[in-house]
Amino acid sequence: MDKNKKIYIAGHNGMVGSAIWRQLLSNGYTNLIGKSSKELDLRNQFAVKEFFEKEQPDVVIDAAARVGGILANNSYPYQFLMENMQIQNNLIDNSLLNNVEKFIFLGSSCIYPKFASQPLKEEYLLTDSLEPTNEWYAVAKITGIKSCEAIRKQFDKDYVSLMPTNLYGTYDNFDLNTSHVLPAMIRKFHEAKVNNNTPVTLWGSGTPLREFLFVDDMAASVIFALENKLPEHLYNVGTGEDLTIKALAELIQSIVGHTGDIIWDSEKPDGTPRKLMDISKMHALGWKHKIGLSEGIQQTYQWFLENQDNFKEVKI
Repeated sequence: MDKNKKIYIAGHNGMVGSAIWRQLLSNGYTNLIGKSSKELDLRNQFAVKEFFEKEQPDVVIDAAARVGGILANNSYPYQFLMENMQIQNNLIDNSLLNNVEKFIFLGSSCIYPKFASQPLKEEYLLTDSLEPTNEWYAVAKITGIKSCEAIRKQFDKDYVSLMPTNLYGTYDNFDLNTSHVLPAMIRKFHEAKVNNNTPVTLWGSGTPLREFLFVDDMAASVIFALENKLPEHLYNVGTGEDLTIKALAELIQSIVGHTGDIIWDSEKPDGTPRKLMDISKMHALGWKHKIGLSEGIQQTYQWFLENQDNFKEVKI
């Protein structure tokens, strides 16, 4: 890949997009484009059309999405379905119309059926029903995957979809109403620690198994996909290792230094019992993660401590 190619990163201010931006710069890429949501509303079809016609990017990386945990997905199903489809449809269609050479679409492991065999293989897509608590987001992402596959099939374009496992890291969302499980735990344990180690209440039973990938490793997988023509349209990205939510909570509690009790609210939903990614296809091509879970949580907690006074509550 020519380091002077014009690369547009949709969602460059988010956790994933900003990590991709930083790695591209450190790898010598010089022609990056990013627009904030105030500068360009990706839900607006006309605005996105004008942007593409003016900028004419060579590569598009779609790290833009409306995201959130179980509470946000359950509370705002229409927004999670419609806004994600609007964003990705505008990006994918305008990329095709403006002859974008390469499109990298980022999704989520929630695209796979709730009770699919573990670990999750790419071919399990659309073989059974989804997890009800996040099916709206999952359906939107599946349409993005299929759109890229259709373009690849019909127009022979290098459009590829990467499906990461649960991501976390620096610049994460720590808002307790919209965040995912790992950053939410970091904030809960920290606030309980500074409040005389009061008990921390967590959702569910603690028994579900989850896999977590540090965001810098995700960014590295995007660079890998950028610099190589991947032979298939869909690839899982993860560590290939998981742990129970209870074990995750105890690890975060230890790193934060909270010494109070953990209370499990079994009235709250657990979500999918297990989500472990089969990452053998990416491994076979030569990509592998580098940052372990404990090291990644320590880096994330350090970033949280340095930035907690700047957090803004996310409005839905």
